[in-house]
Amino acid sequence: MAQRSRRLRKKLRIDEFQELGFELAWHFPAETSGEAIDALVDSFIEEVIEPRQLAFAGNGHLGWEGLVCTQKIGKCTEDDIQACCEWLKQKGMEGIHHSPLFDVWYGNLI
Repeated sequence: MAQRSRRLRKKLRIDEFQELGFELAWHFPAETSGEAIDALVDSFIEEVIEPRQLAFAGNGHLGWEGLVCTQKIGKCTEDDIQACCEWLKQKGMEGIHHSPLFDVWYGNLI
């Protein structure tokens, strides 16, 4: 295997520049209002995503799904997955599930 320069590794997002993330999905209880959904998603971002320096890109109404990754070059951890899932569980969300960590640029599972 050829040695790559630091600059090329960064450009290719490999080795120490690899970025790991995970997919996250959950459902709100059927009777949840639009205002309550907006408030909970905002709280999720303010209380879990931002403090852990993560980013969440997702959408939904009663059923939400999206990608969680780091705000800067970096790797999400199993602790990040656990924190997100635990917070959603404590808020009464249903059907919470997540993917294993994977390379967000190349889709490879780690």
